[in-house]
Parts: sequence; structure tokens; C-alpha cells
Amino acid sequence: MGKTGRHIGAASLIWAAGILLSRVVGILREAVIGRVLGGGGAADVYFAGFTLPDFLGYLLASGALSLVFIPIFSGYISRGDEDGGWHVFSTLFNALSIAVGLTVGLLTAAAPALAPLVAPGFDDAQLAELVRVSRIMLPAQLFHVLGGLLGAVLMARDRHLAPAMAPLLYTGGIVAFGLALGPRLGAEGFAWGVLAGSVAGPFGLNLVGALRSGLRWRPVMDLRHPDLRRYFLLSLPIMLGFSVIVVDDWVLKRVGSTLGQGVVAQITYAKTLMKVPMGVFGLATGAATFPTITRLVAEGRRAEAYRTLTGACRAMLVLAFAAQAALSVAGAEVAEVIYGTGRFSAEQLETIGGFTGLFCLGLWAWAAQTVVARGFYAMQETWVPTLIGSGVMVGAYPIYVALGERLGGRGLVLASSLAISTYVALLVLWLRRDMGAGRPAGLLGLLLRMG
Repeated sequence: MGKTGRHIGAASLIWAAGILLSRVVGILREAVIGRVLGGGGAADVYFAGFTLPDFLGYLLASGALSLVFIPIFSGYISRGDEDGGWHVFSTLFNALSIAVGLTVGLLTAAAPALAPLVAPGFDDAQLAELVRVSRIMLPAQLFHVLGGLLGAVLMARDRHLAPAMAPLLYTGGIVAFGLALGPRLGAEGFAWGVLAGSVAGPFGLNLVGALRSGLRWRPVMDLRHPDLRRYFLLSLPIMLGFSVIVVDDWVLKRVGSTLGQGVVAQITYAKTLMKVPMGVFGLATGAATFPTITRLVAEGRRAEAYRTLTGACRAMLVLAFAAQAALSVAGAEVAEVIYGTGRFSAEQLETIGGFTGLFCLGLWAWAAQTVVARGFYAMQETWVPTLIGSGVMVGAYPIYVALGERLGGRGLVLASSLAISTYVALLVLWLRRDMGAGRPAGLLGLLLRMG
């Protein structure tokens, strides 16, 4: 194994360990939520409460913040201009602080008007609680966005420990506050855990790591800086697009709220089970590979970057397919072990297990997209995954509605798996053309043989 392979392997181990621990605590979180809130209306409100905060994060491209900023910051490091890198970091950090703070205030004020759009099937009491929960969670996005920028600086320097472990503290905050406040406050107790966890994990841990690595924040606001404009131009397609990755959750909750009490919660519980192997295998591989393929692309070595990405994806998909098979067969049993039988009927657990199996039809694609999409971000082609994802979602939305009306929650989950699988297949076709033209089928052939 070459130096690059060893480097990616070490980084992958760090990310895999962090994500595995986070997923273990995530399973504990789901067990606590299930035992405290159950599978009915209270859980529906809690899960729907993420819609406005998630929309804000998506609008500000917080989920892709590190993917966009790492190549910018890495460019300064590779040129030996570290001072210039910290200048653009400070400008972006300060601009985002103001933008996110103002937007949080606007959405907090507008929450009562927006709640019926988020969950049109909720009754008045649920809508009132949804407003309270959303208002508690919204400020958490400020800490996610700024923490993502701090984490990007660390990853650009190949320091992965703090960014990899930050989700662990975030999830732990939800568990701790849920146990302490959930029995008395219901969904609101868990919402306070979301806020506290975002302060401690995504922001706090990355801040400590950045300070130890020589953070040089300055009170500057250089709005004419070319790299500030470059960042927003690269982020613009993510802000304007409506990709499968995020919008799938919005559609599942919106349409699910019209299908009866508990449907949103049961779908969310099932998707969370599917996300455990997706995170451990897919996110770890993608996060560890990205800095390396970014450097290779910057050096003009796209064919090598393509081979690196293909090799990383191959091992990840083998593990993802094994997990897909296991969860498809034992979804109901896993749901019973994690969520318990105290607040769930046997029928609800069976439904969650069935939903899990259907979600697993797309598990390979959920895992693969975390790696494949990074090939486009390394080339700074942020429009491509956004346009493809938005196009897929526009075409898929009527299918969500039609299958939901015809088959209920099972139809919604089937539509979700179909949408993500279509999205990844199109991404792979385009990526091979841009990054690996003229080479053997590689990643495309792998997905076609194993998918």
C-alpha cells in the first residue's frame, strides 16, 4: 500500500471509530426517544421539529460547508500563505455568524405561520408544540454552521480527530437531556438536548481542536475578498438546489403527517436504523478520502483521484451490502431490541421493521453518495450534484405522493429508495465522464455489478 493509501486508511479508521461510537450512542438516543416518546404523536412532533432548522442549515449549505471550504483553505496552505488562509477564514466566519443569526431570528418569528406547512396533518395542539420545539432547535444551526467551518480548517490540515468525534458529543447531549427532561417535558426536553449538544460537539470540540492547531481568528469583514465570493458561488447551487439527500426527509415528514398518527415517527425510526451502517461505512470513507482527492485534483492528477475514490468506494460497498442484507432480514427484531416494547405495540414494531427493510433497498446508494459526491466537490463542480439531485427530486415528488396514497408509509419508503438509487446512478455516470474518461468502467462497473 502506498503512502496515500496508508494515509487514507489511517484517516478512515479515525472517522470509522468516531462515526461508529456516534452511531452506538445514536442507537441509545433512539432507544431513549422510543421509550420516552413512543411511536405516536409526541414523537411525530419531535421529528417534525427538525424541519425548519434543517431547512436553515440546507439554505446556508452547512452540510457541505467543509466540502466547499477545504479546497479553498488547502490552496493557501499548499502555497505557503497560511496568513492569507486565516484571513479568508475570519471573513467567512464573521459573515456567517451575522447571516445565520439574522436568519434564526426571522424563522423563530415566522414559526407559527410555517408550522402548518411543515406538518399539514397535525392538530392544533401538535402545531403549538411543534412551534415551541422548532424555536428551541433553531439556534443550534448557528453552532453547526460555525463548527463546520472550524472542522473544515482541521480537516484541511489532515487533523481528523475533533471533527470525527464532534457528532458523539452532539448525540450524547440529546441523550442526556432526553433522559433528564424528556419524561417531564416530552419533545421539548429532547429539543433542549439538540441545542446543548450542538454547542458542545460541532462547535465546542472543533473550536478546541482549532485553537490547539493555531487558530488565528480576526475581527475582519472583507466582503470584497475574492475567496469569499468564490465560497458563496460554490455554495450557491447547494443553497438553491433541492437535492434528494435533504429533501427526502422533508417529503417523508410532510406527506407522512397526512397518513395518520405515528407514521412520521415510525418512518424516522426506520430510516435511523438504516443510517447506522450508512454512517459507519459511507461517511467514514467519504470524510477520510476527501482531503486526498482534493489535493490530487488540485495537482491536475484527476485519473489518480478517480482511482483513489474508486478503491475507497469498493471496500465500503462490500460492507454496506452485508449490512443491507442483515437489516432487511432482521429489521423487526432489531427495532424491538432498540426501541423496546413498553411504548410500542407489536404491530408498530413490525411496521418499523418493514420500513427498515424497504429503506435498505437503497442503503447501497445512501452509503455510496457520501463518497461519490465528494468527487464533484473536489473538482469544485458543485452545480452537478445539485442539478442532478434537484431534477431527481422534482421527478420523484409525485411518486412519493402517489405511492403514499396507495401504499401508505411503505409506499413513501419505496419512493425514497427509488429516488436515492436513481440519484447515485446518475452521479456515477457523470463523475466517470469528468474524472475518469477513457478508463475502464471502474466505479460505474462496480455499482452496476453490485447494485
